[in-house]
Amino acid sequence: MLRVEGLEVAYGPVEVLKGLDIEVPKGRVVALLGGNGSGKSTTLKAIMGATQSQAGSIRLDGVEIRGLPPERIVPLGVSMVPQGRRIFAPLTVRENLRLGAFARRGGFRDDLDRVLERFPELGGWLGRRGDALSVGQQQLVAFGRGLMARPKLLLMDEPSAGLAPRLVERLAEILADIRRTGTTILLVEQNIHLALSVADFGYVLRDGRIAMADQAGNLVGNHEIIRHYLGG
Repeated sequence: MLRVEGLEVAYGPVEVLKGLDIEVPKGRVVALLGGNGSGKSTTLKAIMGATQSQAGSIRLDGVEIRGLPPERIVPLGVSMVPQGRRIFAPLTVRENLRLGAFARRGGFRDDLDRVLERFPELGGWLGRRGDALSVGQQQLVAFGRGLMARPKLLLMDEPSAGLAPRLVERLAEILADIRRTGTTILLVEQNIHLALSVADFGYVLRDGRIAMADQAGNLVGNHEIIRHYLGG
């Protein structure tokens, strides 16, 4: 579904991605792991069109999307749950969810029903403002908003950040449930154990390049991944 080849991204003189190659097959969960500053979030932003790339190719279902703005990428079936939740605090939960479906006309009620079926808690919060919610509640809203777009490809940036342990366990269940619907997921995650427990394949990113790539089951318990991950 998604193929990234030779992707280069620089912020001024600082090279962040240095010829990145990754592939995300349809219906699979692929984890992108790495330490702080390794380029994980930049990769997602470049795919989404939120960060300009200087070279390379980003192809979605065989169509080149590198260089397109986010408003042209979202209708192609790409949605992103950004790091830090980033819901719109002054808006209600209902309004935040409606924004997730902004690229389509109609169908809001049906999509809302599907999201509420997956996250029934949201039903009691629809009239509450985003800034009245806890960290964990905001994360559920962010998940729901991402799914309102009916994505073929869901990009998730550090979804476990700031969550209590019990919510991290719930997150693993949510990711598995989303995958069962056929949605393809590219997951950026600091929590290696969570990521590899739900992923089919994993890439380890270090200094803007792929340091390791293997089936998730082969990466579990691999001491070499820890060394690369920590930058040792």
